[in-house]
Amino acid sequence: MNFQLEIWRQDSRDQPGRFETKHVQDVDGEASFLEMLDTLNEDLVGKGSRSVAFDSDCREGICGMCSLVINGMPHGPNQVTTCQTYMRDFEDGSTIYVEPFRNNAFPVVRDLAVDRSAFDRIIESGGYVSVTTGPQPDPNSQPVTPEVHQTVMDAAICIGCGACVAACPNGAAMLFTGAKITHLNNLPQGQPERDERARNMVHQMDEEGFGGCTNFGECSRVCPQEIGIDVIGMLNREYRRASRTKKPSHPKKMVAQ
Repeated sequence: MNFQLEIWRQDSRDQPGRFETKHVQDVDGEASFLEMLDTLNEDLVGKGSRSVAFDSDCREGICGMCSLVINGMPHGPNQVTTCQTYMRDFEDGSTIYVEPFRNNAFPVVRDLAVDRSAFDRIIESGGYVSVTTGPQPDPNSQPVTPEVHQTVMDAAICIGCGACVAACPNGAAMLFTGAKITHLNNLPQGQPERDERARNMVHQMDEEGFGGCTNFGECSRVCPQEIGIDVIGMLNREYRRASRTKKPSHPKKMVAQ
């Protein structure tokens, strides 16, 4: 298979970017999109040119590092991570546009690699439960109903890839933040920080410059874990509840994630 790539190149976050045309030939249809980029980089390096910078790690659809916008769709044409997108998903001889995730809170580091540490700071602000030393209660003394268990597990599978942010016309991070709050605020172990968690995580989300949700639903549509927008409803309910007590105040120290 042969493809023409219109690929985003940007030397650094302070430099303007541009699209460059590249060609890849004789690509195996069973190759993943990242493997195709590896082939392109081998060719570029062999010709003495700079390779294309992009993120990847597990390449098994687990970590979410492979954050690319392909033909205008975060991660590509299917609701999977980029590393699980295969070249057979594209028409032979077609032109493919490859861009980084775009959001003011995700500044471009180089080419297709972006800085998503804004998500880390949201987690640091409240995405954890406290732990203490000494005897711990028997887990069976804190029963969780099957309904709550399913809700928690459906939210806990968020991999923090940022596709929801890249797809949202408002650049909102509420699906990500809502998933973390839904996960922890429904557990018995998450109750001590419940209100503080909601206040601080929403406050940090706003501080990072993410937009607000207006129910487009694009976030859920591209989420590789298929997290539903009901977690945004949970986020809004928890924040309203927490706002009745006091203003956001960031904890001085994260005890345990």
